[in-house]
Amino acid sequence: MTQITTRNPATGETLQSYDVQSAEEAFAAVEASHSAFLSWREITHEERAPVLRSIAAKLRDNADELAALMTRETGKLISGGKQEVEICAQIFDYTADNGPRILGDEDRVHGDGRRGVVTYQPIGVIYSVQPWNFPLYQPVRVLAAALMAGNGCVLKHASICTGSGLRLRELCIEAGLPEELFQVVVIDHETSDRIIAHDKVRGVTMTGSDTAGQHIGQQAAAALKKSVLELGSNDAYLVLEDADIELAVKTSVIGRLYNNGETCVNAKRFIVTEKVYDRFVDAFAAQMARIRMGDPTDDRTELGPLSSQDQFETVRDQVEQSVKAGATILCGGQVPEGSGAFYPATVLGDVKPGMPAYDDEIFGPVAAVIRARDDADAMRIANDSRYGLGGGIFSRDEERALALARTHFDTGMVRINSFGAADPNMPFGGVKNSGYGREHGGFGMHEFVNAKAVYLTSRAA
Repeated sequence: MTQITTRNPATGETLQSYDVQSAEEAFAAVEASHSAFLSWREITHEERAPVLRSIAAKLRDNADELAALMTRETGKLISGGKQEVEICAQIFDYTADNGPRILGDEDRVHGDGRRGVVTYQPIGVIYSVQPWNFPLYQPVRVLAAALMAGNGCVLKHASICTGSGLRLRELCIEAGLPEELFQVVVIDHETSDRIIAHDKVRGVTMTGSDTAGQHIGQQAAAALKKSVLELGSNDAYLVLEDADIELAVKTSVIGRLYNNGETCVNAKRFIVTEKVYDRFVDAFAAQMARIRMGDPTDDRTELGPLSSQDQFETVRDQVEQSVKAGATILCGGQVPEGSGAFYPATVLGDVKPGMPAYDDEIFGPVAAVIRARDDADAMRIANDSRYGLGGGIFSRDEERALALARTHFDTGMVRINSFGAADPNMPFGGVKNSGYGREHGGFGMHEFVNAKAVYLTSRAA
């Protein structure tokens, strides 16, 4: 029987092996989720809400265990793992508190004043394909919305964090979720494609690379299934001529190294205007050079390992290719001796189109610095990307930055003088090769429902 084996990227230690399920076993999980959905859909939003709150409490009660598990499987800092658990709990609480209102029936008027009702009804089993960088948050942001809407959910998690996915399911069941409603399958890519085509699967959502998203989107479209795709990015942060440089440097270091640099909305390209270029770059490279890399279980560590040896080699190769094409290393770039998938905080200068650091997403602690003539040129360079997930603007004039963000930044999200990953009350998603659809902020709860129009003959009040 085929197995997958998880390993600790900080030490190379083997953690656990899991049997890969057959197609028949995976289909049985889909069928079980569908059967549970038939009952779950019958209860009200208000009756679903306490179950979601119970899951939030269960996550908080097990925060230390979950954080340690995520650190072992993916190398994330232990402090980051604890923050991730809390974010997940907040998502369940937000969904429980706001779901009944967001998904409630809406009264409309049709014809010559007669009553209409728009009702948001569940559609069935949602298939969720998720990556490894946030082993709990990635599946939770889909799961919470699906459950509140009345749907079932089947999760295919990244193989390197299989244990985290299975533990999430156990805790949901302990919290009172019907046992078969949420399933976790351990399968290969061929079986995954077959699940997309399964007649009991009614929607598909996936987070990952744009290449993988193209494949998943094509499979879903061929089966006439709606999909939501969040496909990463090469987010640009603009340092405008009137920026607070001290704030920009401090925030940029945090934004580039958050979650070991392995986040779709990390600050990755730093586009700096000529007027402040030297001040920003000198201070930024100096702070990045001082970052303490090491054991992710040590609270003093600021940068842990990459998630796997494969990921380490990808980042290393992208840096080497960029340097070969003319980029200069301003700090970092030297692979440390010893075991573990460690790559240092690195800043690349003289970054130009045609380099991986400019064109692609480097999913690791590598910052690309790009010089712009002025503010208008910085905005042009920011949009010169096939991606469009997030980005940021550093400027003392917040209203002007807001105007640039609103009308010129071709992304789904923009941060002004700050960095952050996600908020339950704000929509999350992108444009262009960063995908389509939205999660969070109530928008995710509307992605996989049937917005059903009911026409009545009585007069509207």
